[in-house]
Amino acid sequence: MIDFNRPAFVGSELEYIQDAIHRGMLCGDGIYTKKCSQWMEKEFDVSRVMLTTSCTHALEMAAFLCDIQPGDEVIMPSYTFVSTADAFVLRGAKIVFVDIRPDTMNLDEKLIEQAITPKTKVIVPVHYAGVACEMDTIMDIAHRHGLKVVEDAAQGVDACYKGKALGTIGDFGCYSFHETKNFTMGEGGALLFQKEEYLEKAEILREKGTDRSKFFRGQVDKYRWMDYGSSYLPSELNAAYLYAQLEAKDKIQKKRMEIYEYYHRNLADLAAEGKVEQPYVPQECEHNAHMYYLKVKDMKVRTRLLAYLRENGICSVFHYVPLHSAPAGQKFGRFAGEDVYTTKESERLLRLPMFYNLDMEDVKRIVDVIHKFQEF
Repeated sequence: MIDFNRPAFVGSELEYIQDAIHRGMLCGDGIYTKKCSQWMEKEFDVSRVMLTTSCTHALEMAAFLCDIQPGDEVIMPSYTFVSTADAFVLRGAKIVFVDIRPDTMNLDEKLIEQAITPKTKVIVPVHYAGVACEMDTIMDIAHRHGLKVVEDAAQGVDACYKGKALGTIGDFGCYSFHETKNFTMGEGGALLFQKEEYLEKAEILREKGTDRSKFFRGQVDKYRWMDYGSSYLPSELNAAYLYAQLEAKDKIQKKRMEIYEYYHRNLADLAAEGKVEQPYVPQECEHNAHMYYLKVKDMKVRTRLLAYLRENGICSVFHYVPLHSAPAGQKFGRFAGEDVYTTKESERLLRLPMFYNLDMEDVKRIVDVIHKFQEF
């Protein structure tokens, strides 16, 4: 069976994990946590990067730092992972879902403004498949209405919009380093922001509500409980694994792009025949080969194709069930306007295997099997 995903392994991860063990500090905010943060701050040109235990926790921190209060409204697409909404629901927010663009599967920036009410506090663009939302328009809307922007860039690490790294454009950006992502630490994430005014509150929040970060820097002689907080710090073992991956960024991305381009080039004939639709990347966007997906006619065709691939030893998957149609989505949110594309497009999409250690012979086999499918 060709797996859908396997976490990347480049070879130096075990060396760094062993080094972290020998240093005698395995809890968070040690040398490897700092190395990862500093590497991303420099590479992505952002003032602050804080490693977290997940992208979910990065989103929760962002919701807190945006001062979300019960009854506030948060605008986001329904076509996203549950964590995008959960982080704000935990603060008592009402989620306002907006339809997506059928070309990129991203939040339709043209529909945001009509969804804004006096209760709106935050806009959450989700950069699906590492392809940027239309951020200039979104930031303009946010500035004119006095709203915060939290980028869910879980899939967008090392992708760009007009030369700017995703996650660095809004007030806050949130990355994922889950094992399904381009770079992994098993479970993990990061919170990014530019304004230093958020730093102290973010450090306290991440350190269980204490000023422990200041204590370790020698700025205070003891640390105390200062405010609300939780345990958002990953261990040094996770950070050591991630640092090995970040150092090998170019190597990992080169291989993922090779896989992506092979799929794109060799499935183009099916697209020309109208049997499938391929991913679309706007000119101003630089994607990161996070995934390769196809869209087929409808859910029936997708179900048959998924089964056919599995029968031929290939694991392919579909993505999110739109949140507004789920029980929690109906309880905690509402859909603004009409669902023209969210459900329809989500039911057509399937993802092909994509990971760093995927053999190119297997990629060729996947393409060959898809070409043999007779029920498009």
